[in-house]
Amino acid sequence: MKKSKDIHTLEKIKTIILVHGALSDASIWSGVIPLLESKGFRVVAVQLALTSLAEDIAITERALALEAGPVLLAGHWYGGVVITEAGNNPKVAGLVYVAALAPDRNESAVSLLDAFPPTHLFRDLTSDGHGFLKVTPRGVIDLAHDLSESQRNLLLATQHPTAEAIFSGKVTNPAWRKKPSWFLIPSDDRAIGTDLQKREAEKANATALTVNSSHLVLVSHPDKVAAFIEQAVTSLADEQ
Repeated sequence: MKKSKDIHTLEKIKTIILVHGALSDASIWSGVIPLLESKGFRVVAVQLALTSLAEDIAITERALALEAGPVLLAGHWYGGVVITEAGNNPKVAGLVYVAALAPDRNESAVSLLDAFPPTHLFRDLTSDGHGFLKVTPRGVIDLAHDLSESQRNLLLATQHPTAEAIFSGKVTNPAWRKKPSWFLIPSDDRAIGTDLQKREAEKANATALTVNSSHLVLVSHPDKVAAFIEQAVTSLADEQ
């Protein structure tokens, strides 16, 4: 099926909205943001609650409501689930998945992950007994084995408690079925797995790039992530 372009895609994309993943917050994009801003983009990094998928979609919709459009949405990890639904907003011209999950209709993060062998990360999560997860020191290595020890310690100290329930939230209307999509895939992703992401990109008929990186490619290679997002904007402009 040929993917449609909304009327907003006939205008130049000037705004990038970034959606972070589980166990982190908007600061995870801190290396990418100045690189995009240096190219003249307006950049908004959404701060998710990580309490439920519905709430995180609503937060992203509120960010979209403040923009005139058109907008490119980029999501990392669980943020990919969020943009898969929020991307149906008519202001959204395209979707960029950065080491991210992209469920189909009636799929969730859990159902996607369960279709593949368990990754290293999920042995290294701990619950607070109230339904919220955090990652252990060993788990941070799973997430970011190519970062320095000091960088991993910072990630461990600043991680955002994440409701286990978000991983069961189901997508109802996957935007990647209708809108152009791009997938940046780490070659050594020990959090959600590289093979899963390759299958997602193929299913979405998306443009994909594999980068030699851990799951936290936006921290270890912000230049490559920013360049890939800019490439998506350029591709949309070329198609007009």
